[in-house]
Amino acid sequence: MADALGAVLAERFAGSSLRLGTRTSPMAMHQAERVSALITERAPQVKVELVPIKTSADLWPGDLAELGGKGTFTKEIDRALMGARVDVAVHCMKDVPGDVPLPAGTAFGAYLPRDDVHDVVVTRDGRTLADLPAGALVGTSSVRRRAQLGLYRPELRTERIRGAVGSRVAKLDADTRYDALILARAGLARLDLLDRVAEVLPVEFLPAGGGRVAMVPAVGSGIIGIQARTADVPVMQLLDELNHEETARDILAERTMLHMLRGHCNSPIAGYASTTPDGQLSLFGMVFNRDGSQWVRSHLWGDPKDPATLGSRVASDLLHQGARHLITATRK
Repeated sequence: MADALGAVLAERFAGSSLRLGTRTSPMAMHQAERVSALITERAPQVKVELVPIKTSADLWPGDLAELGGKGTFTKEIDRALMGARVDVAVHCMKDVPGDVPLPAGTAFGAYLPRDDVHDVVVTRDGRTLADLPAGALVGTSSVRRRAQLGLYRPELRTERIRGAVGSRVAKLDADTRYDALILARAGLARLDLLDRVAEVLPVEFLPAGGGRVAMVPAVGSGIIGIQARTADVPVMQLLDELNHEETARDILAERTMLHMLRGHCNSPIAGYASTTPDGQLSLFGMVFNRDGSQWVRSHLWGDPKDPATLGSRVASDLLHQGARHLITATRK
């Protein structure tokens, strides 16, 4: 049987490349190369060209809230996509804001299978969080991680540390002010730095006082999304073939929750959807204040065929418990 889509794509990109827009960090380039390989495998007659794009967030050394929040990771790439300077855009979904709509005429056509969502502790000497004394300094740029660390170990100090994963690890090694970092295990794996992991933090909520720190993941953690112009039908059809349905279901539940909460870049919000052994869709959501001293949580189950409804139910439960007050307070 003839490959109809392959023929259409070959005609669409005759004499040109399918241009793939991506951030310039080593991890983002790794993700883009992964997407490029998948496209080449499906449509070997199409040449794929990576187009690295410096984003505002990559160039800004300070607090992202001062620059405009998470949207600064994506806006330059969005402009390139809307201006037809690239044909698809690759994003880490945890960096796609939940309170800003996608540019009109664009959509995420594919999500790749989800990577590991665990957060990990990196130290110079192999110590875990339980080994750190009161007053030890932990580097993290994530308000979600800071809040959850404050819930379990309020006597530890935190300080924002920005930059690519590799540069953060190098800074830990060079700057003895930092006693530990909290990073995503998937990011370390992409850079062959798993040997630096001192502790893997559980993703399930644990009561405080039990001696262990848990880190419920960020919405979209570990998920690579591929965005395109909806009018570009051949490309959207290609992305549909690359889409991983289970991951698409999880991200719809999580982002529905996030959208209803109307969180912003300073909102410590965690959300994680997964499939239970008996086939139900599980969604866990948490909202914190800045230091983790106040929080609400919800864990509900639903029909895997209707992830949006589950996301709405979890958001409604969180709002009923006072999530709006916590989110509003973090805007100040």
